[in-house]
Amino acid sequence: MPKGYHEILKDVKSNTYAPIYWLQGEEPFFIDSIADYIEQHALDEGLKGFNQTVLYGKENKIIDILNHARQFPMMAERRVVLVKEAQDIADLNREEGEKALTAYLEKPNISTVLVFCYKYKTIDARKKLAKELEKACVVLAEKRIYDNKVPEWIKVFAADLQLKLSEKAVYMLSEHIGNNLERIHNELKKVKVNLPGDTVVDEHHIQRFVGISKDFNEFELQKAIGMKDHKKAFQIVQYFGANTKSHPVIPLLVILFTYFTKLLLLHKNNQASDDELARKIGVSPFFVKEYKVAARNYSAMMVIRNIHLLKNADLQAKGVTSNSISEEDLMKELVYKLMH
Repeated sequence: MPKGYHEILKDVKSNTYAPIYWLQGEEPFFIDSIADYIEQHALDEGLKGFNQTVLYGKENKIIDILNHARQFPMMAERRVVLVKEAQDIADLNREEGEKALTAYLEKPNISTVLVFCYKYKTIDARKKLAKELEKACVVLAEKRIYDNKVPEWIKVFAADLQLKLSEKAVYMLSEHIGNNLERIHNELKKVKVNLPGDTVVDEHHIQRFVGISKDFNEFELQKAIGMKDHKKAFQIVQYFGANTKSHPVIPLLVILFTYFTKLLLLHKNNQASDDELARKIGVSPFFVKEYKVAARNYSAMMVIRNIHLLKNADLQAKGVTSNSISEEDLMKELVYKLMH
């Protein structure tokens, strides 16, 4: 049965466990979070030695895994068998492996919680095995999070951690980290540890505890380009050039590409209300005014041109084109072209 991340987590947190979990997809955070919770909480610490087994796909065949799953618990309610990196099980895509797994799916050991962590991809939905898994297992059904959904997830994580975040704090985290959910979650935990429980976390807290420079960060560069503040933009680029380890060029190009894509969406929906625009471009209504100013500074044709400039810069940064250039010089040249 396909279920979402929140639904599965809610079930296991209420001590409701299924006999088999098939955790799959491109977003490893969802898989790791559920598997980690089961590993830590499905059994009391004193019972884990005899009743909990962690296996790795590269080291085990399906038959080995199922032999562990068929064992019965010792003086415990259940056994837990976790299969990490299940995408690396050698015989999973072979006939004998599929047959063995299908047979177990038809008659699982209900005293075992068997968890497969199948990362970075999904089982081909056209295959018989995929259909059998959906019938017999709880199957994680989540796709990789798009950038415009990241702020929503930041708010969800903050609520789970009982943190209150300002809109600017949410936006800064989203722009600085992107859709790396694991890192976002870890950074929010770091913020929580360092602040009293009733604190409303603002952008200054994010800068301090996440390690974002107050004046020289991706958010400020994006803003400077949008406002056509040439002096500020080149100061930031120069700072990035001197600190390429903490400000690598390729993630920065992705941020700017996303920014100009949002400006293009704004041009296409320029008759919409601020709330509608916020939903369409994936930002808080708090920032729509700033985007509108940028849209006045950059016509739709300029935005399209800039998107092409960013694509070319990405190829250059990855060494696809022949021109050899330092990251700092690449960014200086790019920012000049974007703003003229």
